[in-house]
Amino acid sequence: MTFYDSTGRAVAYTEDNENIYLYSGDPVGYLYGNLVYSYKGTQLGRFENGWIRDKRGDCAFFTEAARGDGPTKPVKQVKPVKGLKKLMPIKGIRHVPFLKTVDSLSWSSLSDERFFLQ
Repeated sequence: MTFYDSTGRAVAYTEDNENIYLYSGDPVGYLYGNLVYSYKGTQLGRFENGWIRDKRGDCAFFTEAARGDGPTKPVKQVKPVKGLKKLMPIKGIRHVPFLKTVDSLSWSSLSDERFFLQ
């Protein structure tokens, strides 16, 4: 599954529906239920209906299966070549999830690699 940003650029992907990698091969997060976490244990957002939303409910990424309310999806760009996967870090203790926010029809200001560096 590929995660596209607000410009249609393929930024990250998952091959096992859990661990998320940038196309450089860097492991940057993972899915736990419908939540997105960094390997440090920080909740980055949530994943629902093919959209990754940030903590405010704004859309950071979309997948090909994205449906429902969200901003207009841009035309998808050609996917880059995947780099060699780097070693996955040990998962930190997950922080308590934040309260679910109202879904927004806007793009997040973190609709790129910065989303995973929070």
